Amino acid sequence: MRWFNKNELIRCYRQDKAQRCKECRLPQPATRLPNGIEESLAALVVNVLDPVREKLGRSIVVNSGFRCPVHNRMVGGATGSQHVKGEAADVTLVQGSGCRVQDLAKAIVANGTWDQLILYPTFVHVSYKRGGGNRREILRKTSGGYVKMSINDLK
Repeated sequence: MRWFNKNELIRCYRQDKAQRCKECRLPQPATRLPNGIEESLAALVVNVLDPVREKLGRSIVVNSGFRCPVHNRMVGGATGSQHVKGEAADVTLVQGSGCRVQDLAKAIVANGTWDQLILYPTFVHVSYKRGGGNRREILRKTSGGYVKMSINDLK
């Protein structure tokens, strides 16, 4: 991991209230991740986050990476969420960087390696499956739910 460290990828919290659940308060540095989580997080960083950070030349902030099942339920995460598997991160750019969430999404798509990308108003959810079968699915969160997008919608 070049630009990211394991601890920022397991630091899950609810931004609006800065709440952390007990189960996510892993010792720093984290020493007790469930089997396979560290490898999945490393694959996400190497294949998606580091190349995008390099391409943009700007810092990327991880809002939420790995979540324990309790925390995932607490924040309304989907059952079977890729966050629980260490395959997903919600990321944004440093404020004042001059880039928009849309720019971050475009950079991820241009990189060509991802499973699912969901555009939210203030961040991007991106996932990567190290076992293969990456869908390259793009969605936008709207008030009515999730709307499927094509790559051309981002260009």
